[in-house]
Amino acid sequence: MSLLTSLLVLIVVARLFGRLFARYNQPELIGEILAGILLGPAILGLIEPNKSLAAVTELAVFLIILSAGLEMRFSDIYDAMKGRGLALAAISFFVPFGGGVLVAWAYDLDIMRTIFLGLCISITALPVAVKLLDSLGILHTPIASFSLATAVVNDVAALFILGIVLNLPTQMNLSDALSTVGVASVKLLVFALLVLSLNWLLKWLDQKQVNIRALPERMIQLFGPEALFGIVVVFVLVFGTVSEALGFHFVIGAFFGALFLDRSHFQASRYTDLQNTLNSVTNGFLAPVFFAFLGLEFKPIALDELDFPTVVILVSIFTKLLAGWWGGHVVGMGRREAIGLGCVLNGRGVMELVVAGIAYQKGFIGPTMFSTLVLMGILTTFLTPILFKQTFRGQALADYSARHLR
Repeated sequence: MSLLTSLLVLIVVARLFGRLFARYNQPELIGEILAGILLGPAILGLIEPNKSLAAVTELAVFLIILSAGLEMRFSDIYDAMKGRGLALAAISFFVPFGGGVLVAWAYDLDIMRTIFLGLCISITALPVAVKLLDSLGILHTPIASFSLATAVVNDVAALFILGIVLNLPTQMNLSDALSTVGVASVKLLVFALLVLSLNWLLKWLDQKQVNIRALPERMIQLFGPEALFGIVVVFVLVFGTVSEALGFHFVIGAFFGALFLDRSHFQASRYTDLQNTLNSVTNGFLAPVFFAFLGLEFKPIALDELDFPTVVILVSIFTKLLAGWWGGHVVGMGRREAIGLGCVLNGRGVMELVVAGIAYQKGFIGPTMFSTLVLMGILTTFLTPILFKQTFRGQALADYSARHLR
């Protein structure tokens, strides 16, 4: 099946399944994932996951992150990362990682498979969390700020460790290991300084009452109204490229780049037009393809031996819920809010599949573990909105959202 035909089938079926689930007050992404499982090798075998579709989903991830960044403020994420927020991020990473290590020890896995199992369980997929929070209408709430900040920290930590592991020499000694860790640490520091420096510059320009809106308006006068979307995309792409050049996933840089695009930097009408354009392209086209592609990645080989996948999935769900509940109490959340935080952190999706795919391609894990990790990523992403809806039943979600409106 050609790329365009595959996209047509994926979009139509994913949208139909998504709307069906939305009709019964469930997030559309559940139906979109199921559409991918139905169309993929697991059931009908009509569409195979391939590099061309993967490239389209990378664009989808980029625009999902860009859309979320426009809805949020850098100060919200920055504040959530400070003090107790950093403790929450540490808890939500190390508790699941410890659970993965225990599972690996119980099944007598080698050190590399132990590391990758721990990393994949520890990850929270930023795009999945963004899409879920947006679909529930709670991007403005403390759950969103803390969960997205935690997702960023967890993903950076996982990719930081991944970068170290991939750069370790075959014949390793202590000096080589320390050198690899040192280089990775310097890259992380450079990226952090870049982000903080730009934030300081924007604050300084605001204090000096510099009219930042004049720059996009000048660009629109030169290139036309449609140029605004391109300008924003290029700005965020630069951040993603820098992040990727430093050894981190482009999603991390793109998220921070989008956060800097505050509503105050645009005229109100321009900002509304930009949001409408992004929502049309993302929610109407690319987001369903992205979540359907996650379903395509599922392969039944993981079900040949049920005990290992079952244990991995149960441990991954339990440890994230535990970490969210514990970390939520650390930052002062109530019981329901803390459990809801744990539910959001439970979604893994694309980032976990990225790490698992790299480990599989490099030969660190075999096909059975790879399929298990894919199944875990799909199932936890699938269960995340269901668990969250059970936590905030009936009117509770609407009340929570209304209580935190600015």
